Amino acid sequence: MTTTEMPHVSECTVAGCSYNHDGCHAFAITVSGHNGAADCGTFIPLSRKGGLDRVIAQVGACSRTDCTYNKELECSASDIRVGPGEGGHAANCLTYTPRANA
Repeated sequence: MTTTEMPHVSECTVAGCSYNHDGCHAFAITVSGHNGAADCGTFIPLSRKGGLDRVIAQVGACSRTDCTYNKELECSASDIRVGPGEGGHAANCLTYTPRANA
């Protein structure tokens, strides 16, 4: 997989993330987490603006091996959405879909 094949973050609705200003401006995010949550490991809750001015954020790595889209620790979804998660998680991969046999 090359960087041009990496899935894009098509939407981020997380308020209070340094990288989210009218969309995700991190070069790449990491999806992590446990206990049923697929957290955006790149979430930084600071008021300071971060990231690059012109960027289409990508999924750099995914450690949720129980996700349908995880192929050898790489995301195979066409794109992902990031938003507030359940149970107090600030930022989750909303595209995360557990495998049926996980």
